[in-house]
Amino acid sequence: MNKPLLAIVTALFGLFSAWVVWRVGLLALYTHNLSHPAGAQVFIDLVIEIGLVLTWLWRDARATGRNPWPWVLVTLTCGSFGPLLYLLTRKSAAQGQ
Repeated sequence: MNKPLLAIVTALFGLFSAWVVWRVGLLALYTHNLSHPAGAQVFIDLVIEIGLVLTWLWRDARATGRNPWPWVLVTLTCGSFGPLLYLLTRKSAAQGQ
């Protein structure tokens, strides 16, 4: 895994997300998407994807001796930041998980 690239993606996405919340507000992230069928489809797709990622994350955290709950809570409250931060802090196979 390319951790520098992952860190750059996380930082850029964090900056963009902060700008969007500052520009439109946190509630608008949900109300805007759910006000149109196309937005609702994307939102539902993201919920399904997050469910799949959380399933992997839970199993991986248990297999590597990590507590999955912090990552689950960050994911449920902050979306992709949970898995991104999990991957940033995950030891590689070369580091001896």
